[in-house]
Order: sequence, then structure tokens, then C-alpha cells
Amino acid sequence: MKILSVEKIREADAYTIKNEPIASTDLMERAATACYRWIRKKTDTVTKIKMFCGPGNNGGDGLVVARLLANKGYAVEVYIIRFTDKASEDFKINHQRLKETENVKVRDIIDGDKLPVIETDDIVIDAIFGSGLSKPVTGFLARIINHINQSGTITISIDTPSGLFSDDNSTDIDGAIVEADYTLSFQFPKYAFLFQENDRYVGQWQILPIGLMEEFIANTEAKNFFIEKEDCQMLLKNRNKFDHKGKFGHALLIAGGYGKMGAAVLASEACLRAGAGLVSTHIPKTGYPIIQTALPECMVSIDGDDYYFSGVPNLSPYNAIGIGPGIGTGKQTQNALKLLIQNSSLPILFDADAINILAENKTWISFVPQNSIFTPHPKEFERLVGKSTNQFERNKLQREFSIRNKVFVILKGAHTCISTPQGKCFFNSTGNPGMATGGSGDVLTGIILGLLAQGYPPFDACIVGVYLHGMAGDLAAKKNSMEAMIAGDINKSIGRAFGKLGVG
Repeated sequence: MKILSVEKIREADAYTIKNEPIASTDLMERAATACYRWIRKKTDTVTKIKMFCGPGNNGGDGLVVARLLANKGYAVEVYIIRFTDKASEDFKINHQRLKETENVKVRDIIDGDKLPVIETDDIVIDAIFGSGLSKPVTGFLARIINHINQSGTITISIDTPSGLFSDDNSTDIDGAIVEADYTLSFQFPKYAFLFQENDRYVGQWQILPIGLMEEFIANTEAKNFFIEKEDCQMLLKNRNKFDHKGKFGHALLIAGGYGKMGAAVLASEACLRAGAGLVSTHIPKTGYPIIQTALPECMVSIDGDDYYFSGVPNLSPYNAIGIGPGIGTGKQTQNALKLLIQNSSLPILFDADAINILAENKTWISFVPQNSIFTPHPKEFERLVGKSTNQFERNKLQREFSIRNKVFVILKGAHTCISTPQGKCFFNSTGNPGMATGGSGDVLTGIILGLLAQGYPPFDACIVGVYLHGMAGDLAAKKNSMEAMIAGDINKSIGRAFGKLGVG
């Protein structure tokens, strides 16, 4: 799914109005009806609704929702925030329609008025400002937003929380922003929803289709995307009954070191479960009995050192190469990684300590094969690229790193972000906080390596791997709880995750 800018969403509205064709008031009715239906599913008619509306089109959406709820028997009070004498035409039309509706109270609020009492069992619906806001909210309007936030009641924002800059909220330092429990976003997620610092404002967000024309969406360029199930299903390779293990590739995983052989076991198992035909794990000598006992399906390549990675094996048998989980950052390991980079004709998947080594030897990055993949967590990314003041800036740095070095970066987090050599970013929709556990990243490395071994292009392996990893985590959490799940539970759920994608 594309994540369009506010400007492009406005153009999509205009295109739909002109070419469907549909009156702007009818498109507003359609969008508001989608909100109304969502609210109806979550509440009942004994719920008291307090609706706060601005005089623009977001407020117009709110007026329609208020009318529809009142017609279903809800007790609705509407407060129109008159911070300007102006109002949009669609707002005016729906204001008149609301006046003709029974069982709804409508009151204007101007600067200096006493603000309405909000009871703790009320539900507040925020329709003051939409996604087009471009300056911080202060003064009278900030007083209203703070009043809503201090009420402690459930708050639902229509399209975006009032006060939030939907494209980039990093410059909104002093403005008041509604702290919504739920945000109902029309057609697309907003870019700002995907970053941790805005979670307190956005809450749980839901995408509501409103019928914007697919022709416009398909022909509109975007630099940000939201990964959904259908995106992965389109990329999955089918298996034929005559296929054999040689068809599904041979992966080389360089992993494990003294005290960290578990990382090699987890990543190797994930690689096998992701579908690789053969997996060879290159480990120090002392890790041999651990791998052979824990994972008999995995072949072993033995390093010359007893405890750490120190030498590159023959690379010719392999279709994909991954390195990093548990290898450490000692000098001999650094030298061996440099040798691997210099001798690999394949893109390399870098994780964990491999990234930390490159962060200490940044000049080596220019020699990394094109279309290689980096899978850092935020601290590893900071070591690699540098500090950022907020997540918007960090995303910019990630994008620039991918473009400059012609590599993919998978920055792990709540909405794991994949940046491409072309500068596009793909945000994941699966996963949960239970995956914040040791070894979870090793499982992701194994999944992506297994897909690469099967011949998935790096882009496809990143998209499918990240989504599949998150889905397996969701299934593991459902079975074990977020608190009790461990990385091994994610591995055990990979098969069911494939099943959710319609394969296996």
C-alpha cells in the first residue's frame, strides 16, 4: 500500500470528485459513513458522544458522523470551534443538515467561552483539524485540545489527531496535539503514524477505505509504502511437485562464537524453515557438537579457530551468504569479514556483529557488494550511520545510506522499515512487543537468508522476510503470550505464518 503525502491525498480527492464523478459532499458522506460504521461496532447507543469540530472539511466529516450516530439513537453533543469566521462549503452544507436532525445538541465555542464538561464515560470524537495542518496549535485551540487530553476519556480522531503534522511532525515542538486512543485514517496511513514519538497521539490506528480512485493511486509516485499480506502473496514463489532440494538453494550462514552459539542455532533453524534446500553454518570448532545436536538438518563448516570466526570458507557452493549473529568483533574476526567482502560475488546479508565491525571500519562499506542487506536494530544503526535527533531524521539517514551504498537496510522496530537503493521505504504491518527478546533478530536473518538461497531477489526477500517474521511473531504471541514468548517460538511459528499467506 502506498503512503501518500498530504498534497497527493488532496489530489486523489479532487481526481475522484472529477472522474468518478461524485459530489464533494457525497465523498465526505462516504468517508464519514466509514467512520460511523467503525464506531458503531465498537460502542452501543448508551454511549454519550461529545464531538469537537473545526470549520473545515475535517469538521464536516465530524458533522456527518454526528448526524449518523444521532439517527441511530446515540446521545450526541457537537461543539463547533469557531476560531475563524470562515468555513468550508461542505462544512456549511452538513451543518445545515445537522440542524435538521433530532436528538443532537449543537453549540458554538469561541475564545473565552467556558469549555464543556467531559465525563469519564463519554467518548470524545476529534474532528477539529485534518491532515492538512501545517502550523503548531497554540492559544485558544490549544486550550481545547489540552481539555480533551486531560479528560481521561476515550478519544477517537478522524483522519489524524488534531495538531499532528501528517507528513513530518518533527518540527511541531510547542503545539498542542490530541492524544487519541484510536485514529481512523482515510484510505492510507499517514507517514507520521509510523514513528515512536507520535504513538502517544495516534494510539491504535485503522485504515478506512473511502473509494478514492484506484487509477489515480496506481499512477501516483510514492516514496513510502506499508507492507500488507497481499504484497507478500504476489512475491511468493510456487513449488512444483518435481522440485528437489537443489532447486531451493544452498545458504551459507557465518554465525556463532564462544558463549553465543545460540544465535547460530536460531538463525540456522529459521533459514531451514524459510525453505532453503541446504544450510551450511560456518562456526568455530567448539560450536560443532552444539549445532549437530540442536539442528541435525544443518550442515557444518568448521572454522580454523576454536572460539571465533577467523577464516572465509570456499564460497563457490553457495547461493546466498549471511554473516553476523554471535560472531563477536575481535581483530581476527574483523579481518575475516573484510576478506569475505572482498571475495564475495554475491550480495551479503549483514547482521549484528558484522554491522558493528563495519561501523568501526566505515571505509569497508564502499566495497560491500551492491544489493547487500543490512539488518540493524536502532543502536547498531546509530553506530553505523550516526545519531539523529528524532525518528524522522533517522529515516532520512537510513534512506540516504541505502542510496549512497546501493544496499538495502532493514531497520528493526515496531514498524520495521526497509529502505532500498532507490531511496524508497517500506514499513511493516506485522509484529508485536513480545518480539523484543534475545534472538528475535537472528530469526529474521535466517528467514531472509533462506529466501535469498531460493532465488528470491534481495528486494523480495526483504519484503517477504520481514512480513513473515512479524506474522510468525504474532502467531507465537497468540499461543504463548507476548510476555512468555521467546525467539524459538517465532521459529516454530514460521510454518503457520506461511500458511496465513496461503502456502504450505
